[in-house]
Amino acid sequence: MKTTPRLHSSSGFTLLEIVIVLGIIAVILGGSIAVVGKMGDSAKLQRVTSDFNTISSAVKMYKLNAGTVPTTAQGLEALVTKPASTPVPKRWTQVATEVPLDPWQQPYKYRYPGKKDPSDFEIYTVGKDGQEGTDDDISSQD
Repeated sequence: MKTTPRLHSSSGFTLLEIVIVLGIIAVILGGSIAVVGKMGDSAKLQRVTSDFNTISSAVKMYKLNAGTVPTTAQGLEALVTKPASTPVPKRWTQVATEVPLDPWQQPYKYRYPGKKDPSDFEIYTVGKDGQEGTDDDISSQD
């Protein structure tokens, strides 16, 4: 009996195939990280808009009770604790339990009269860089 030699075939992946697959995975992950990072910024901007609405409602409730909105010096703290500076409201009720922080963990800023509309109050955030007067500042009057 004569046996014919079989060619030995190995199953598995070559090193080159593994490197190519890993490269493709790296490109996909890199692209998805960039997209998720941009979505994070969008979510922060939406949160700022939501916070502006919530704080504006609290300021309007304060005005209903006190007769006027807080001054710039009294700030948003007037929503939490009764102001001691003039004008001290005769009818004051706490309309917020705390002043929320913006998405970058900075306190929201407040001024009355507002910069763009002096007849109304303005709530704003200094944005990601934490510096007032830069391009990333966001205002309720924008």
